[in-house]
Amino acid sequence: MKITRIEEMTGSRSRVFIDGEFAFVLYRGELRTYHIVEGQELSMEDHDAILTQVLPRRAKLRAMNLLKNREYTEKQLRDKLCEGGYPEQIVEEALSYVESFHYIDDLRYATAYITCHEDTRSRRRIQQDLLGRGIAPDLLEEAWREWEEQGGRQDEQAMIQELLRKRGYDPETADGKEKQKQGAFLMRRGFSGESVRKALFR
Repeated sequence: MKITRIEEMTGSRSRVFIDGEFAFVLYRGELRTYHIVEGQELSMEDHDAILTQVLPRRAKLRAMNLLKNREYTEKQLRDKLCEGGYPEQIVEEALSYVESFHYIDDLRYATAYITCHEDTRSRRRIQQDLLGRGIAPDLLEEAWREWEEQGGRQDEQAMIQELLRKRGYDPETADGKEKQKQGAFLMRRGFSGESVRKALFR
């Protein structure tokens, strides 16, 4: 295996290409440890050590450090690790590791997200947010059920009225143009047409 290119990413990290294809990202000290030099051969033994020892350990630590600061969905954490240049099999190994300790749990994440935004975002908006974060549709439905079992409820009319109040909307003086403007705003926030019409044209 020939090291065909070493591409510096930052002062401490470089992308390593083997036989013309991207292989992995290594730190400066790791380049020295494994004698990674452009144009030189990389032994199978060193290659295996990098893939089975160096990268898995580093990916797991990276995942753990990310999760110290906030919760991630599986997709979000996978994307973060992929951005770090970890090969696919290393990413999956790191994800399996943190999942085994329940450090990532998409159902828990989705239920907590719904609870956090139940009074400020429409159901549709919350669903769009969570689907965009990689929550599977069936898991999202399960999260809604769990949220409801925990006593969760939404009053979209109350949310709409609070938003309109903050925007200075006065139903007594608003003309058709103003109502259309506020309706478009509410629709962008994910409220249904029926809910918007009920609030503005009652």
